[in-house]
Parts: sequence; structure tokens; C-alpha cells
Amino acid sequence: KAYVGKGTVYLYWASKEELLLGLIGREFLAVAETLTAELNRDPDCARPSRFCPLALNTIDASPLVSALQAHNDSILGLLTDHPLSTSIYEALGPVAMLRTIVPIWRECGLARTEWDAGDQILAVHVLISGCIIVRAEPALLETTSDPIAVFARAIATMLETEDPSRDQVEAAAVAIKKFLADGSAKVLELISMPGAAE
Repeated sequence: KAYVGKGTVYLYWASKEELLLGLIGREFLAVAETLTAELNRDPDCARPSRFCPLALNTIDASPLVSALQAHNDSILGLLTDHPLSTSIYEALGPVAMLRTIVPIWRECGLARTEWDAGDQILAVHVLISGCIIVRAEPALLETTSDPIAVFARAIATMLETEDPSRDQVEAAAVAIKKFLADGSAKVLELISMPGAAE
């Protein structure tokens, strides 16, 4: 449809593998861009009960990010465990987000601190994983019409502090946006390096 020869693509990417890895990286960049735009639009999106559902829905709308998160080799094949895929995931994947953002919430007074940060990270990850499973199983949805609302309430109950100040919320939004910008810069560098897929 583009009226160019198939070989033209190899002027830009050395192999199909490199092209697909670039697409995976671009989807991660799009997720970060969407999250950043929402934080710019409304800093309250930095609250755990708002950010977690937002991130889950954004990731869920990105097939390659979702496939990498689920370690779905039926979609990604050998790229699932490719070193570049792993590096992209470590820079901007959901686990990297939680490892960075839970401490941000704690430091900014948006998350409770009476229990260990590592335990909080694991608990949020378990809730996210559970929400993904429930959304894929229609029989499990018979008790609620809105699993994301239940997920948000669970995050709030488990994690959030009462009435953080506007300054605390805005500080968390700024720190989360910095993480997203730094992660995006790493991903862009990874997928821009000649021969990165080798």
C-alpha cells in the first residue's frame, strides 16, 4: 500500500527482530506519554487509587506491553526473553513503576508507612495481577459490573493516607512524571542504538 519495496524497511531497521523490538519500545513510550499527559491534566491522578487503575487501563490498551508483562511468548515468540525486551521492561515496565512509585507515594505522604515498602509493592502487584485475571474471566465478573472501581477501592483501603495536602499530591505527580521521563529516555536510547537487537 505504501508503494515501496519490502527491502526499503531494512534501510531503517537491520532485521524484522529489530523492527518488532522498536515497536515494543514505542508502545512503552506511548504508555508513559499517556500517563504523563493525565498527570499534567490532573495531578490528583498521582494518588495510588487513581494512578493504579489509570496505569492498568493504559497498559491493557497496549497489546505489546501487555504481552511482555504477561510473558506471552505465543504473541512475542523469542522476543519475550530478548535482552532488549528485558531492558525496555526494566526501564519502564509495571514492576519498575511500582518499585519507583510506591516509595514516591510514601515519601510524599500519599501512602501509609507502617508496613514495609517491599511488602506494599508486592501487594499492589498482586492486586494488579488479580485484576487482570478477573477481567479475563467473565464468570468472575458476575458479582460486579466494574472491577476497576473495586480495584481502586482496594488500593485506597490498603495503601492511601487520609487527606494528603495539595502540595504532597503535586510533589508526587512531579516525581512520577520524572520517573516516566527518565524511563522514556532510556527506552528511546535502547531502541535507537544501531544493532541494539543483536
